[in-house]
Amino acid sequence: MVLRAATARLASPSLRHHHLLQAALLTPTTTSPTAFLHSHATSFGYKQVREDEKSKLVGNVFSSVASSYDVMNDLMSGGLHRLWKDRLISKLNPFPGMKHLDVAGGTGDVAFRVVERIKSVSHRATQGTLTDLEEDTHIYICDINPNMLDVGKKRAAEKGYSEEHCLSWVQGDAEALSFEDGSMDGYTIAFGIRNVTHIEKALSEAYRVLKKGGRFLCLELSHVDVPIFKDIYYVYSFSVIPAVGELVAGDRKSYQYLVESIRRFPKQEKFAQMIQEAGFERVEYENLAGGVVAIHSGLKL
Repeated sequence: MVLRAATARLASPSLRHHHLLQAALLTPTTTSPTAFLHSHATSFGYKQVREDEKSKLVGNVFSSVASSYDVMNDLMSGGLHRLWKDRLISKLNPFPGMKHLDVAGGTGDVAFRVVERIKSVSHRATQGTLTDLEEDTHIYICDINPNMLDVGKKRAAEKGYSEEHCLSWVQGDAEALSFEDGSMDGYTIAFGIRNVTHIEKALSEAYRVLKKGGRFLCLELSHVDVPIFKDIYYVYSFSVIPAVGELVAGDRKSYQYLVESIRRFPKQEKFAQMIQEAGFERVEYENLAGGVVAIHSGLKL
């Protein structure tokens, strides 16, 4: 259960429209005030953009960083992202024969770990022989960005997974998944949900595709809750990460967006409440590295 629910304060419709119009008039973009009045606004980092623009802008970010994504993850986290993903898989507890969906997982980092854990479990139980259950295992990697999927497919080939029958690469939107109702035993999303336009829709889709008893797990950059470390991390985030992005990837703006998107993402308890409101039960979260990241989980019962 969520121990404390955050109270959301909503502005009146007239005041909200006034702010949107004011933002449109003051912001130097090609978007007209009329366009804002006829389309809901959402955040892209610290900027306000139309909802129908955000997916394109996020797509541009990940197309830009796809080739350097893994190197930048290592540099930004000091390699800790590998341990965080291992912890995610430990909580998932994959089993032979499972149908699993990893969303926003184009580079394959999470999917490869799921496959390796299942093989490890299966081979220990059967002394190295391929079981029928293992043959029934299927891991779907879904990502909206084709460039990220291309990186994942290349990595799969390098790891010897190119002929792996249990991996499927699917270009798709977290808010409108192409999978059938109740078709998955597990759902993971790592460092992806803060980039969707409507978090509630993504959570609803996760709930829809999971079977009864299926587990939802989300690994996401979150909010540091240790006072002194919080100040240090704030300076590191806004000063170091964009600079490293410019030096290594030649792209400061994309990593500036990344930092800003973390600040705009709901705090741990609020996000836990959103997961619960999507229908999940036994919702909980675990802070790692003092809240730099958090793993949220829930069950469809």
